[in-house]
Amino acid sequence: MDWQHVIDMVGGAVLAVIGWFCRQLWDAVKELRKDIHTLEISLPIYYVRKDEFSESMKEIKAMLEKIFDKLDGKADK
Repeated sequence: MDWQHVIDMVGGAVLAVIGWFCRQLWDAVKELRKDIHTLEISLPIYYVRKDEFSESMKEIKAMLEKIFDKLDGKADK
């Protein structure tokens, strides 16, 4: 067995390991894309958008202001 065969076998083994590693990365990225897509679909179902929350908080603050104004009016009497 000469050196060229040894170099070819070592090179082939290294390339096989690199190929396996790249395939694992490819599969992981594909799974990650699928998970992110599922998350994008489920986000509006389980969480409130920022503008909807802000609008609700404005309504609650307005109600609290009315209550505090009435309480202040009661305390003065």
